[in-house]
Amino acid sequence: MKRFALAIFCCSLATSAFAEIKNCEELKNEIEVKIQARAVPSYTLEIITKEEAEKHDIAMVVGSCENGTKAIIYQKNGDDQPIGTQPPAGVDQPADVGQPKARS
Repeated sequence: MKRFALAIFCCSLATSAFAEIKNCEELKNEIEVKIQARAVPSYTLEIITKEEAEKHDIAMVVGSCENGTKAIIYQKNGDDQPIGTQPPAGVDQPADVGQPKARS
């Protein structure tokens, strides 16, 4: 039983070493690389406080940093569709999406 408790304790110490506090600029750069890999032409990433993030749509928050005190929000520029309504990348929409159906 002592060996089991010791093993659990050692595992918890090992995992806490991986849980580091992310620097906001570093995280923003990582997110920016992923967005650019999807070839998004125009977007804005902004670092804001947690309180400001609560005022935004949850779909806009793409990251949390500095131990949860700040958030990174994403906005695609030049697009009329809200972020949550866009289809995933690489998915074709049917031609009749958004068109009223004919009554018979």
